[in-house]
Amino acid sequence: MPGEALGETYDLRGLKCPLPVLKTRKRLKSMETGASLTLETTDPLAGIDIPHFCSQDGHVLLSSERTETGHRFVIRKG
Repeated sequence: MPGEALGETYDLRGLKCPLPVLKTRKRLKSMETGASLTLETTDPLAGIDIPHFCSQDGHVLLSSERTETGHRFVIRKG
């Protein structure tokens, strides 16, 4: 649901590609399957990179929305 943060929130604002994906991958590895992670990013490429990362690594992208400063993603660990 847009605007609704689920699970943990991970602030990746200010980081440039590929750091948002690398840090997200590392964070998800430490979480239980089915857990949700909300990402806040400012990297313009995150709108492409995060959905691609989710599909490649077997995670579910629950929501993706533009914010005033970038993007917010909610991911469920697969």
